[in-house]
Amino acid sequence: MLSNLYIENIAVIEKTSIDFKKGLNVMTGETGAGKSIVIDSINAVLGNRTSKELIRTGASSAFVSAEFTNLSEKALAVIDEAGFELEDGELLIQREISTTGKNKCRINGRPATVSTLKEIGVQLINIHGQHESYELMSPELHISYIDKLAGLESEIEAYQEVYKKYKKLSAELKKATVDESERERKIDLLKYQIDELEDADLRDGEYEELNEQKAVLQNSEKIIEAIMSSRALMNGDEESSGILENLQEINSQLSDISEYMSEVEPINSRIESAIYELEDCLSELTGLTDLVDTDGGSLDSIEERLDLIYTLGKKYGSTIKEMLDFLDKAKKELNALVMYDENREALIKECDKAYKEAEKLAKALSEKRRATSSEFADKVCEEMAFLDMPNVKLVVVQESCELNSLGCDNIEFLISTNPGEPPKPISKIASGGELSRMMLAVKNVLSDKDDIDTLIFDEVDTGISGSAAQKVGLKLREVSKSRQVLCVTHLAQIAAMGNSHFKISKSVRDEKTFTKVEELDHEGRKQELARIIGGTEMTKASLDYAEEMLRAGENI
Repeated sequence: MLSNLYIENIAVIEKTSIDFKKGLNVMTGETGAGKSIVIDSINAVLGNRTSKELIRTGASSAFVSAEFTNLSEKALAVIDEAGFELEDGELLIQREISTTGKNKCRINGRPATVSTLKEIGVQLINIHGQHESYELMSPELHISYIDKLAGLESEIEAYQEVYKKYKKLSAELKKATVDESERERKIDLLKYQIDELEDADLRDGEYEELNEQKAVLQNSEKIIEAIMSSRALMNGDEESSGILENLQEINSQLSDISEYMSEVEPINSRIESAIYELEDCLSELTGLTDLVDTDGGSLDSIEERLDLIYTLGKKYGSTIKEMLDFLDKAKKELNALVMYDENREALIKECDKAYKEAEKLAKALSEKRRATSSEFADKVCEEMAFLDMPNVKLVVVQESCELNSLGCDNIEFLISTNPGEPPKPISKIASGGELSRMMLAVKNVLSDKDDIDTLIFDEVDTGISGSAAQKVGLKLREVSKSRQVLCVTHLAQIAAMGNSHFKISKSVRDEKTFTKVEELDHEGRKQELARIIGGTEMTKASLDYAEEMLRAGENI
């Protein structure tokens, strides 16, 4: 459960720390006091999208931390899989948002990503806001409620694995299915492309070698001149002695004096090594002249080869490797087309087998959904009757459709809120208050299938009052017996049912707005309930009524 929430520089909240308890935690306050900011802060540590606009005016960053205790087995498994360890069984999630748009996230002091926060967060808290109630008006989402009550998670995963295989094979079959004239056209084109590339006899690295040879031929005179000049400098000519001859003379003279001065010997040895090295260089330079072909025909043939590679490159790839890859792919495609009938027949059989397997699993899902639908409708109607909607009739319409990622069913909830009226789509009938109560009813029906320890209800009291509000409060109190519930409410009937009550208020100091969150004692709760009941002007009657409501809530 969420045991502590610390907020710093989020909107009008400068700093606050809230210690939530087990059971039903209610939050009340005047409109604009900052109740939604608490929910926004919780969303932030759950890894949901945030904006730097949340940062308090004048601050460079905002910070939120949430401490969780008594975690479920599923949450523990996800945390462990993500590579994080608990400290004394506690989980601390922190998130900092800066005006630069950067986020810093930590889990038990270690850096984490926003996506990791989200992955872990979905196992910790479920937030049910007004927007989620409107999901009931989206028929495509209704199937998920039936699946959850039926516990079909593993069956759906097994079906989706087979369905993905069928879709892949179906796409391959569609790609492979061509008419005869198109097939022959493709075969002719591929044969031409293969012949053209094979006749070229391309070799990887050839383009670079040819360009190197071309550069040599284009500069042959300069190359030969440099080599000949270098040889003359090393070996000498008729007019002057070369480097080698001079070194040999030095070697001879140093040899003559080495017997008198031992320090000369190592120097002379190095000079002898230089003589041997230069003799090798001279020999190799002599051989290089034979490699320089001055025949213009060789240059023409190289340029002709490069032109061919350039022409082929415009068709089959910018490099020889890409052209060779194209050739390999073309051969495989040609083989598939030549073996078309045999390959297509095998693919048809494999695709048909996958479809039948997916269809079988989809029909099994469909039967389980049909068996669960009446149970779902009965339980929701029972819950809604308790919530002052006794005449609601809920019908789960299940129709067959083509295979899709969820099976072969279209499911839509139809309701009738008054006797004698035929059931119609929720979007055409339900008001905001009815939607809120219906969502609460649905959540209560599915509560046993939900491993989440903390539920948050934001604006669950939209459009209701009187006894309906009291029933919603009772239902929230009932749900809170098996898990922690946080509820933002504007109604005294719901607030009176809380095990813990937090008041959110704002004040202005030095032309700045500050929001405060404080847990109320019994007297504070009475004052707050009286304010909700009677507005700013409290009377003895409103205070007495608030006391009566609190005592009734304590006796549940």
